[in-house]
Order: sequence, then structure tokens, then C-alpha cells
Amino acid sequence: MTASATLPRTLGLWSAAAIVVGITIGSGIFRSPAGVAAKVPAPLVVLALWAAGGVITACGALSLAELAAAMPETGGIYAYLREGWGRPAGFLFGWSQLVLIRASALGGIAIAFGDYCLGTFGVDPLTHQGAARILAAAALTFAAVVNIAGVNLGAAIVGASTAAKSCALAAIAISAFVLGGSHGATTANLTTAAASPITVGNVGLALVGVLWAYDGVSDLSFVAGEVKEPQRNLPLAIIAGTAAIVVIYLLVNVAYLYVLPVETVGRSPLVASDMMAVLFGSTGAVLVSVCVMISTFGALNGIMLASPRVFFAMASDGLFFTSIARVHPRYKTPHVAILLTTLLGMVLVTSRSFEALTATFVVATWPFYALAVAAVYRLRRRRPDLPRPYKVIGYPVVPAVFIAAVVCFIGNVLVYEPISTAITFALILSGLPIYYLAFGSQRARSRAL
Repeated sequence: MTASATLPRTLGLWSAAAIVVGITIGSGIFRSPAGVAAKVPAPLVVLALWAAGGVITACGALSLAELAAAMPETGGIYAYLREGWGRPAGFLFGWSQLVLIRASALGGIAIAFGDYCLGTFGVDPLTHQGAARILAAAALTFAAVVNIAGVNLGAAIVGASTAAKSCALAAIAISAFVLGGSHGATTANLTTAAASPITVGNVGLALVGVLWAYDGVSDLSFVAGEVKEPQRNLPLAIIAGTAAIVVIYLLVNVAYLYVLPVETVGRSPLVASDMMAVLFGSTGAVLVSVCVMISTFGALNGIMLASPRVFFAMASDGLFFTSIARVHPRYKTPHVAILLTTLLGMVLVTSRSFEALTATFVVATWPFYALAVAAVYRLRRRRPDLPRPYKVIGYPVVPAVFIAAVVCFIGNVLVYEPISTAITFALILSGLPIYYLAFGSQRARSRAL
């Protein structure tokens, strides 16, 4: 049984592009700028990092688009790893999704939603963390119900929130450039020199926050088995969505640094609210909180739409328990996989901070992205006859740029944060004995099926 054969293709080009933008633009552009500016307190370096993150992401997106068009299967990156590097690699990706990646992403975004929801009503989330976690759990539950009820309903919510958040971010940037000058903003803020030397290590650690904000471009591949005309729509949606995200992120970060000194940005976990408070007072801060609520809620729904398809595809391949591959008889959605994903998110929402969740997510997931992109080379050599309606632009340089960038930043994290990084990799590799004991042999696969 193949996953793509049991889920109907109902998502068009707009829905696919909206999933790319809707999942990627979540909490990162509102929370990550503070951490980036704190580590590299020089505006030009900050902007260079956001531009570099955009280039890295674009190289990855262009490469993954080739694989998506050639293998438009549910599960996306899981399928590319399975075909490029074998079933153990695919299983390890799914295992890491189970124990670390998806739960960390859902938990981090849900926490950001709860914090900004309280902020909208003037309640300090730092002193009411319990209430924020309850709101986060409620948002997860709602997203699960919506996505069980139908992929088109989930995609419609993601599409509406994507349009709203894109307009809101454009309004934030335009407001800064039009009104900032009369509220003390100056271009000198963009060229301020760092008060102390910036180390290579800090640049690498700051890049982790940038890549968290850019993550999500690849998530469309998880629902590739439900996209209409996939050979055409998948590459178009991935490339167009990524281009829009890079432009939006650069404009918004220039706006932040134009209105606020880099030291203020580095101390502000709610930088968008602080910037709008300068321009419009308390009303501006409330409007931004509403914007972030919409943004994080849309991203949460998008992740809940895409992520369960990985577990569903694994179960369909005999690499997970067969019950996870069940399709709802009425709604035609992988309801058991969605419920499992929700449960994982709930666990981490109640147990870890936003910063811890995002750092774990980036370190755990980007090496798999590099392996998936490397599969472009391997599959071109091993399966030259595989239909490729789209081939990566700039091959072989573009995939190599992405892989080299990921290797460098993971190496940097290993040097400067060795303990937490080693624990993350140990948890991922602990899936290998589970694979060989439970799913690696033909007999084990038969039991799972």
C-alpha cells in the first residue's frame, strides 16, 4: 500500500503555496530577531544573517522541488530519504519527528500563540504561564479537530491566515518606513557598530534562530500526495512561497532595526509589539499581538495538516504500526496520525520553554534536510530514468551550497553547545536499534503490517 494512493488529491496551487508561507511564517519572525540581535549586536551583520538564511533556504527549496516533482508522495522528505538512502534513513527521520521535531515545532508555536493571546488582553504571560499553556493546548486541540474534519478545511484556514499575516507584516514594514522618521527612527540605526567583537561562534548560534524562522518551506512535501497536478504545482508553490518569505523577512527586519536600536531589539522578545508601540502607542502593541495570534494559529494549523502525513506514510510502508495509517471513512484524513501528533505537541507544551523547543527543532531537523538534498545527487546517478519534470536550477552548485551551509552551522553548534547537541543526536540515533528490532526484518515488517 502506498500513502499517496489512499488520500485524494484535492489541494490546488494556491492552497499549496499558502501552506508553504503559512507554515513558515509563524512565530519565528516575531520571536527570533531578539535572539539574533542579542548574539550579533550589529545591524548590518543581523541583516546579512537574515539574507544568508534566505539564500540557504532558497537553495534547499530549489533542490527539494526537484524531488517533490519526481516523487509526489505523501510523507515528502521521508520518501526522499527512503528512496535516496534506504529504509533506515527514512525511519530515523520519522523517529526524530516522533520524539523531537514535530512535537518541538508544535509546542514552540503553540506557546507563542498562548503568550500573544494573553498579551492582547493586557495579561503578562510571564506571570501567568499556566494560562498561556492552557491556551496553547486549546489551540492544538482545535487544529487537530479542523484537520481531521478535512484537508480542504485545514488548508482554507491556513490560506486565510496566510493572507492576513502577509498583509499585516507588510503593514508593519510600511508603517515603520513612513512614520518612523517622526518617532525618532533613523538610518543611523542600521549602521551602528557592535559594542564588542562578534565571534564566529555567535554568528553560528544566531543562524540557528534565523533558520528556525525560515523552517517550514519543506513541509509542503509532506502533503505532496494530496496536491493536484503535483509535477507542476509542487515546484511552483515551493519556489514562489520561498521567494515571498525571503522578501517579507528582510523588509520586516530592516523595519525593526530602523525604528529600534539593535540593543533594544536584542532585549525584546516581543520586538514587533515594541516597534509598533513606538509608532502607535499601546494600540499598536495590541494590533501586533492580534497579528501574531493569527500568524501562529495559521502556522499551527498548517503543521497539523502536514506533519501527521509523515507518520501515515511510514505506517503505509510498514515502518510504523498499521493503525497509524488508518484513513477516516467520512473525512478521508489520517485521523489517527493527527491525534498522535496532537498528543506529542501537548506533552512538550507543558514541559519545555519556547527557546529550548526551537533550538532542539533546528538542530534535529536540518541535518535531515541536508541528507534529503544530497539525495538529488544520489538519485540522479542511481535512477537516471526517474521522470523529472523540474530539475534544480544551478545544479550541481545550488544543492552543494545548502549542504555545506548545514554542515557548517551544525559543526558550530557542536563546538559551542556540545552537551545539548549531543543529547539531541543521541535521541535520534536511538531509533536505529528500534528500527532493526521492530521494523528492519521482513518478519518484523509483517508484524507491523
